[in-house]
Amino acid sequence: MGATKKEWTREEVAVRILAGETLVVYNNQLLRIPQAWLNAHPGGSLAILHFVGRDATDEIDAYHCDQTLAKIKSYVIGTVETSSGIWEPLVPPIMTGWVRKLSCDGKTAWHNEATPLPPSNISSEILLVQRDSCLLETSGPTLSHLVPPPTTLSLEDQARHSAAYKVLHSRIIDAGLYKTRYITGYGPEIARYLLLAASSAAAYFHDWLITSAVCLGLLWHQLVFTVHDLGHMGVTHDWTKDRLVAILLADFIGGLSVGWWVDNHNVHHLVTNHPSHDPDIEHLPFLAISTAFFNSLWSSYYKRTMVFNRVSAFLISIQHKLFYILLGFGRFNLYANAYGFLWRKAFDHRRAKGGRWSWWLEVIGVLFFWCWFGAVLKGCGSWSRAITYLMVSHVVTSPLHVQARDNFGVLPIVLSHFSMSTDDLGPVESFPHRQLRTTTDVICPPHLSFLHGGLHLQASVLVKEFAKEQDLAYAEFGFISGNGEVLDVLRGVADQAKIVGMVANHEIREAMEKKVR
Repeated sequence: MGATKKEWTREEVAVRILAGETLVVYNNQLLRIPQAWLNAHPGGSLAILHFVGRDATDEIDAYHCDQTLAKIKSYVIGTVETSSGIWEPLVPPIMTGWVRKLSCDGKTAWHNEATPLPPSNISSEILLVQRDSCLLETSGPTLSHLVPPPTTLSLEDQARHSAAYKVLHSRIIDAGLYKTRYITGYGPEIARYLLLAASSAAAYFHDWLITSAVCLGLLWHQLVFTVHDLGHMGVTHDWTKDRLVAILLADFIGGLSVGWWVDNHNVHHLVTNHPSHDPDIEHLPFLAISTAFFNSLWSSYYKRTMVFNRVSAFLISIQHKLFYILLGFGRFNLYANAYGFLWRKAFDHRRAKGGRWSWWLEVIGVLFFWCWFGAVLKGCGSWSRAITYLMVSHVVTSPLHVQARDNFGVLPIVLSHFSMSTDDLGPVESFPHRQLRTTTDVICPPHLSFLHGGLHLQASVLVKEFAKEQDLAYAEFGFISGNGEVLDVLRGVADQAKIVGMVANHEIREAMEKKVR
């Protein structure tokens, strides 16, 4: 592990990272994360790996409770040398396609899973494609891999945004806005859930199957917002209590996996709208919100290439027409992702405290869901009625995939991000700058805010003041205009995909003509 130093230079930190250590800067202190904790981190290893060599102070403070923050000091190995109190970030190895894996001899070694594309018109952008297996793999990343490419951002300006965000964070804490309003906040939510559940059951027993299916779908739609808060430990602020309630709602009642959602969602918040790293915008072959996906990018989350071929080009060329149809089937995609996650975790024995019992409880919850929901479908009386019930109840949840509740750490859905920037501005970009640049808010009248997942519970006014003071854009749209913005983005990428398809067809015809000759 190495001896503890009083102060680490940037060069020394880089050398240790290249040697395989996981080093993160927090409040100008250097944290060394042991492999055991990296494997068992409740938020997933990627949440840490994306901040190796970077200052993660704002992100750590935003997504951890006081009890967790108190434990961080056990990982401190010294302070870092800064310029005027500002740490000059390095590029995390995972951002250039380097990860640590077990080798044949049982030891952890560097593995090059992907390689950066040549620089684009955005000098700071690093997009990954799968590494060519024909190329010889080097022993590991070099210092050049850790040096950030040129950026248009000023390190001093980003530090100023970060300092102002810390003040905002303190203001929200002092105002008690992070404290759960059980009666006035969640009381009406619980009453609404019970009303929808009772309405669905009553309609079902009166053989009003469509009405029952609609009410059940609305119940699932609304429950997800509370599950989101529980996944962020934002209700009781106790991991065990929040996870138990989340499993009850997400797995037993909804048939999904809160464990998968937390793993996916944490990464999304930390690398928002990055084409190679944010799983929430990686939807090939059906959707693409940037022409960057035409490069068949590598996904560091899914560990696979997002292939862009003739089929993808065709589907993307009509994505703006298929958009709402695809969203109607969105819940089936959630099932696939959730169950795939639980299957992978079945073979992962390196879990944090609570990881084992929560996994088993999730599996039991999913089985329980399909038992009761399967019985509901069987009770419909015929296959046609059962399929109708299944489709109606699932399609009703589709607004969930359009809606938004995402400011400084809340729910990521289509409307929040699809119309916003997907540019990579490099590791210099601060947390508040990245969140505001890649996220939009929904303008909604107070009496309808529950439909969008509790917009009435947010600190939007304070965030707007912060954005104005820092001269940062605060994007917000109404529900209708926001959908229009998303469709405009999808249509723009679709038009480019059509051109790509036309060029490909022309090249194929030319090749065939030459062959005939």
